[in-house]
Amino acid sequence: LDWWHADRYCEQRFAQLLVEPQGSEQASFSKLLHSHHIRGSVWLNERDGVLHKPKRRRNHIVPVLVFGDKTDTKYVKVLSDFPALPAVTACAHLQWDTRTQEIATIFSYAVPAFINEFQLRGFVDEEGFVRFALIVHEHHSPYLPVFRADGQWHHFCVTWQQENGTWAIYADGKRRASASGLCAMGSAPQAIYGQGTFIIGQDQDSLGGSFKEKESFSGNITDLHIWQKVLSVEQIEKVRSCWVVEQDLVFRWSSNSLEVESTIQEVTAQFLCPGPVEECRVFEAGSSGLSYASCLQTLPFICLYRKDAYWQLKKAHLESSHSLVGRVNTLAERTVIPESVFTSDVQDMNLSVALGALDILATVLKEGETPVLESSDLLSVLQLLKQVSDVEVQEGEELKMLEQLSQYYVEVTELILEEQNIETWSSVSQVVRGPMAVVELCDRMVSLLAPLLTAGRTKITVQHGNVGLHRVVVKNMWFGYSSLQRCLSGAGSTAAFQDMAASDGRQKYLSTTVGTAVISAALLSDYQEISTSVRYRLQHLNGNFHVFSLGYFLLHVSPDAGGMWSTAGCSVVTSLPDSTACFCNHTTNFAVLLQVYDMQRTTKEELTLQTLTFIGCGVSFCALIITFILFLAVGVPKSERTTVHKNLIFALAAAEALLMFSELAKTNQVVCFMITAFLHLFFMAAFSWMLVEGLLLWSKVVAVNMSEDKRMKFYYVTGWGFPVVIVAVTLATSFDKYVADNHCWLNIQTNVIWAFVGPVLFILAVNTFVLFRVVMVTVSSARRRSKMLTPNSSLENQIGIQIWATAKPILVLLPVLGLTWVCGVLVHLSVIWAYVFIVLNSLQGLYIFLVYAVYNSEVRNAIQRMKDKKKA
Repeated sequence: LDWWHADRYCEQRFAQLLVEPQGSEQASFSKLLHSHHIRGSVWLNERDGVLHKPKRRRNHIVPVLVFGDKTDTKYVKVLSDFPALPAVTACAHLQWDTRTQEIATIFSYAVPAFINEFQLRGFVDEEGFVRFALIVHEHHSPYLPVFRADGQWHHFCVTWQQENGTWAIYADGKRRASASGLCAMGSAPQAIYGQGTFIIGQDQDSLGGSFKEKESFSGNITDLHIWQKVLSVEQIEKVRSCWVVEQDLVFRWSSNSLEVESTIQEVTAQFLCPGPVEECRVFEAGSSGLSYASCLQTLPFICLYRKDAYWQLKKAHLESSHSLVGRVNTLAERTVIPESVFTSDVQDMNLSVALGALDILATVLKEGETPVLESSDLLSVLQLLKQVSDVEVQEGEELKMLEQLSQYYVEVTELILEEQNIETWSSVSQVVRGPMAVVELCDRMVSLLAPLLTAGRTKITVQHGNVGLHRVVVKNMWFGYSSLQRCLSGAGSTAAFQDMAASDGRQKYLSTTVGTAVISAALLSDYQEISTSVRYRLQHLNGNFHVFSLGYFLLHVSPDAGGMWSTAGCSVVTSLPDSTACFCNHTTNFAVLLQVYDMQRTTKEELTLQTLTFIGCGVSFCALIITFILFLAVGVPKSERTTVHKNLIFALAAAEALLMFSELAKTNQVVCFMITAFLHLFFMAAFSWMLVEGLLLWSKVVAVNMSEDKRMKFYYVTGWGFPVVIVAVTLATSFDKYVADNHCWLNIQTNVIWAFVGPVLFILAVNTFVLFRVVMVTVSSARRRSKMLTPNSSLENQIGIQIWATAKPILVLLPVLGLTWVCGVLVHLSVIWAYVFIVLNSLQGLYIFLVYAVYNSEVRNAIQRMKDKKKA
């Protein structure tokens, strides 16, 4: 393939062209080529960047004039009225016939005053170069070499201007010759006269005739354009790439503007336009050296994979069921998507094939038979999207097909960016580093829509779901998917923004997330991207937040290489609760980043809280142990209530003891892990027995048809079995993510914390309902008792009785039911709530000691019985 198609071939297969071998690599690589019978040149990629030439090259369908052998009869007359030309540029593509070395006339322009008014001639010299000479007003420039006579297509331009008679000859984008003084007659040089006769392929010895065979042109010519000005180097480069400069154009190449002699063959050919870079680097297998060759040559090439990417591709292929690929190919009745990204047995892509392929693919993806894409399926879809985005739209093709193609393209893009495919994107991270590859592919696709823009249609919008393309002269794209945003909020961007995070000493940077849709914008001029400033407003995706920092995305050279975030050239204009407006001095891909902080307490606050926790836990632990001993030692009568109290006290005391010494164990990873597991178990057991306390209370308030034995078995299963199951399942599923980084407790940065928070919230909800029902029953009973015992009591006295009836169960039951833990929900709001939470829960053991030991009538009666027995 030529360099451009070879580069595209490798890129479509998630690889790149071979990079220049260094030092000792050259000899070993040369041996490798010989073992595969490759003796000549092999294309090389650029080590330090890409070639400046755009990778998108135009296939141009044009009428080509085939002159064949030299004769005195073959000619083509240009049917155009030429004005006077104080300056002129003539450009064309031609193939030189290498069989003859005689002078040939490419074109001649004659007027009555000067038969050789404006003419271009050439011949092949002994060294194999085609030499050109320009004639103006019958003044002749020297013959100078412009390109090799190699039988290939070459592009040339000749320029001349009246002032100083300055002239130049360009070939294949480079100036080959230039000088001044060509027909600068004295102090008043003349413009080229108008209303002359322009002949292609013959030298006019009389106006419009008297041709000679030996001076005729032999070869092929096309795309001749003439301007009444001197084109700049940049404009000549555009013309060489088949873009017509409209300004001051006096003749445009068209079959309708030509009078073609009958023996000249006129064919319509697909012409691959040259690009700005003529020569590309090659590795010479024979000499193990480096050189350059025309980028349009067809040479062997090698696609180079990174090892990690290659093995991930192989793994995806081996583990694939090929269900998606098989269904697409079956519906298409041919191979639309190969089963392996390494194979190339796919029909050459054109507009019609691309349209049919994406139509079938979108249909299969929407059917939902494969709701979550396999890794190989995702790679295959991306490979197809790469091929479609590289389709070269031919002139004269049906533009409705192009618009329909863009609709299918956006639809497929939306389907592969759905949230259920997040893990699939992560599984191919070494091959395609994030869904930003899709953004780059859509950017290519937008450029294909250029033929749809006309004077009557100045903008195009294609949208499906949360993906859209919009093109005027400016092209815009937007992507609103959590799969895209989650992959962009990775570790690579975290490090960059951690240093930039603004902090007042009370905030700890946690992460950076994408808070808006990702959009892309570019401004085009003559199909080339130019830089300009832009102001835009992005709606926040996840509710309201304060914008700490702004970020936008810069793509690396490779579309598969991910990217990096930067704030260079961008600033926040306004930040509202639901949106952010930004200004950037350039166009690229944009998004607003949300930086997540954890509120940090001062060292003094942390020390105070730790001290309160240790003292409170110590007092609580001592009170719980004393209470537990009293229940065992003083002979409290056995009952459901005392049994439940003892289990709750034991679980809570064990948890408090472990909590006091957990900070000492965080330096030892194994011990810290064990303490975390036991803390999880005993705190869950404590809350489970709090739930049992609530269920027991409910059984006393509401009649329950269950025997006491069965109730106790149920209570033990709930109090100890439930915590054991939760801890075991959590350890089995999240062993590596179980412990937090800086404390011997569950990891709050992952879902592991929900193995504690979830059950606790459930228990608190149940116990809150139980407490509400107990209070209602207590107040109702107190009201009835008050009316029966003191029917004539005052209203104030009755209100006081009801208030006490409400407050008493709340004060007694709050610590036992664990409802003081509700304060933990408010800790993040202020350090004051942290103090309240620690005081209430650290003194929970002391509260239980006072309520269920000191003021418990059963315990006091048992102690009194012991005293009486001792006296007796």
